[in-house]
Order: sequence, then C-alpha cells, then structure tokens
Amino acid sequence: MTTFVLFGGTGDLAKRKIIPALYSAFVNGRLDANFSFIGVAREALDDADFRQRVLASVSASIEGSSANGGGSTPATLQAFLALTSYCKIDAREAADFEPLKQRIDTSGANAALFYLATGPDLFIPVVQQLAAHELVGDNARVVLEKPLGRDAQSAREINAALRTYLKEKQIYRIDHYLGKEMVQNLLVLRFANSFLEPLWNRKWIQDVQISISEQVGVESRGDFYDHTGALRDMVQNHLLQLLSIVAMEPPVNANPDAIRDEKVKVLRGLHKFTPEEVSKHTVRGQYRAGAIDGKPVISYQAEPGVPAASRTETFVAIRAEIDNWRWAGVPFFLRTGKRMASRSAEITINFKPIPYSIFGTNQRNLRSNRLVISLQPEESVELFLKTKEPGEGIRLSDVALNLDFAEASTSRRVESYERLLLDAMHGDLTLFVRDDELGAAWDWIDPILSAWQGDSEGLKSYISGSWGPAAASYLLAQCGSAWGEEYVED
Repeated sequence: MTTFVLFGGTGDLAKRKIIPALYSAFVNGRLDANFSFIGVAREALDDADFRQRVLASVSASIEGSSANGGGSTPATLQAFLALTSYCKIDAREAADFEPLKQRIDTSGANAALFYLATGPDLFIPVVQQLAAHELVGDNARVVLEKPLGRDAQSAREINAALRTYLKEKQIYRIDHYLGKEMVQNLLVLRFANSFLEPLWNRKWIQDVQISISEQVGVESRGDFYDHTGALRDMVQNHLLQLLSIVAMEPPVNANPDAIRDEKVKVLRGLHKFTPEEVSKHTVRGQYRAGAIDGKPVISYQAEPGVPAASRTETFVAIRAEIDNWRWAGVPFFLRTGKRMASRSAEITINFKPIPYSIFGTNQRNLRSNRLVISLQPEESVELFLKTKEPGEGIRLSDVALNLDFAEASTSRRVESYERLLLDAMHGDLTLFVRDDELGAAWDWIDPILSAWQGDSEGLKSYISGSWGPAAASYLLAQCGSAWGEEYVED
C-alpha cells in the first residue's frame, strides 16, 4: 500500500497537473489497490472541502483532455474521492505534523511518497519535520519540484541539508520534461539505431537548436516568476536536461545511474562564460503588449504581481558550446520565451552541407539535411532529405521522412506527470535529476546570472506574439544559421 502526500495540495500546480495525473493513473489501474491520497496545505479545509477541489480539478482536466478522461466514470471518480483526505499543515509548525503522522500510521501503508509542490524555501523545514515524526524511513520517497535553489550555493545547501535526513536514492528531483514520451524516445533514437552514431559528432553536425516557446504569459504566477525568471525557470532545468541527452556519450547500460553519469559529464563539459562572453553569447528579453492568436495581451510589467519597473527576463537565447572531443566547435543554441508566436518544443539537428554540389549552383537556397524532434504540441521525428522535383531537368527540394507517434501507435499516451509519479512510486530514478547533475547545471548558469545582474542595459523588449528580440536571430546569423521558423527558401 502506498500513501501519496501532496504538500502544496491546493496550489496551481496541484490543480492543473498533479491531481489530474494521479487520477489518470487511478482510472487506468496503475495504482496500488490500497492507495490513499492526502492533500496538505495551510488553508483551513476539511476532507469534504478538499474533495470538492479535487473534483473541480479532475473535471476540468477531463473536459480539456480526452487522454485523462478516457475510462473515467462517475463511479471511478467517486472511488478516487473516497481515497482522498486533507491535513492542514504550516510547514514551520511541528505540532501540525502530528495529525499527518497519525493518519499515515493508521492507514497501514508500507510506503509513503511525499510530493513537495512548494517553494524551495520550504523543502528543508518539511523534510526536517517529516524526519522528526519518523515518516521518512527507508521505504519513503520525497519528490521535489523545481527550481531547487536560486544558484549553485543555495542548491548545494538544500541538497546537503536534505541528505541529513534522506539517502540520495530517496530524493526525486522532478523535471517534467524528462517524463515526456518523446524525450525517452530520444534515448532510443540515439542508442538503438546504428546509422545515427557515426554522424553524431562535430564532423557532420553544424549546429544544434533546442527551443521551447510558450504562448502563455506568467498567468497567476507573477510574484513567483518575477523572483525566478526564464533562465532559472526553464534553462537551468528543462533546456539543459534536453541538451545533456542530445550530447551524452552512450552509457554502459540503461540503468538510472549509468545514464545520469553520462549526462553529468556533458553538463560539466559546458564552456563556462566569462563576463565578456555572456554579452556576446546570450540574449535576454521581456515581452511587451501585443496579440496572441488575434487577441490583445498586456505587457509583462502590467501582469498582476509584477513590479512596474521589473527587469526580469521572460525570454532567453544562448549560444553554448561543449568542451569535449565529440562536440568541440559545435554551437548549441538554446531558446525559451513566454508570449511567443506559437507553443512548441523542438530539437533540431542541422547537419553540415555537402562539400560540393554536382547539380550546380542554380538551385533554390535549400537548407542542409536536418533532423527535427518535436516534443509538443505533437510528438514526431522528421528527417529532411534532398530529392528531385518531378519534371524536366533536376531541381532539388526538401522532403521529410516523418514519424508521427500519434499515428504510429494506438497505445494510450501517458502524460509526463503521470509517468513520473508512477516511476517515483516504483522507485525508478532514471528520469529524475541527481544532485551532481543539478550542481553542474547551476555551475554553468551562475556566471550568466552574475553578469546579467551587473548589466542594467542588456534586457531587450519584444512584442507579444513574435519570436522574441531580433538579437536572438543575430546570435545564429553569426554562425550562418537561423531558427527554424525564420528560414525562407528563395
């Protein structure tokens, strides 16, 4: 039997992601027969009040996504609610944890999973109290939401404090991008197909682009986001995790630590910027008023909870390089932003052009071969090759060999949070971030943060609904490249 305890149980993340994922796992028979769910927050609620919030969260998810709603019936929903209860806890009040201990002890659970969907400032107080109340024995696991810390020093302090009470194998640092089906397919694509490995190096690859764009603004998270920014919120975790999987060496096997050993080598190999290099190789921006899908949207500084003179970045573009034999000299372009032209997450591998064309120069300005791995909104892999257009003479065109995963398989698509919750319950650490990975990522991010703090003029603005500041395009143009949406054929 497993008891799932969700700290921050009334928060936005719980409502939008965690509770629907938990219900989806329940509906599809993936949870223990005697599973129980306890929500925890500071609000004064009883079990009935919390169940109403759970009902609203699940109902909204079912309405918005057929994936979570598949198999749901009024009976299954009521059965899930019957397993749900609530504890009011102030994380800094020791006495508040006693009712939680009593509830877990009387449940007969042989394992407990504590999910901390809170700010990082509460990680240590919560775990201290869980340990003081003897709730984190060998079978207990603790899931930590990002961002873990604000810089390398604070992240190491948090990790050191957590290891006072927990073993590393009990700590599950979650990055929901690693739970996406296509990210796991990236591992298979790289290490189960022989034709790619000989091409996966500086000799054949011109550049790599990893881009995550969002159309939404900061929504109700203005205060949190203004103390975080895009570099901490997206680059330090999501983008660097994707980069490490793209660039890692083949692990000795598929065991969690073998994979994470290779990922951390990539992160340690990232070239650390000097202050002068930060100004040349990074772009930061902040959205101003514009339009998304034809509807007007306000500027970042007009968002609720955001100071009117805020200098927090909502867009980041970086040219990174990895100092090792495989990737020396190959630029890795990272980009993320809010209020962008469309919602997407893509990895593009641009191969080098052929050394000489036997078909002459009187051809359209076609891009070189490229491999495009789409993570959202749809999952697909496209390999772009050159072919002859029908008709007289030889005129080249780009044709994509396309693998659409929605069409290729009828199996149920498991959302990232559901997969990661189940992995944590089963003790599988493969898709979670190890402490040395986290430290290496912050070590690379810190010089950028430091340089930006001393540069009051470097923040660019961009119109909502665009693809970000023009300086981000120039970053690639210097290398003779362009972001995918900017390439125009002659």
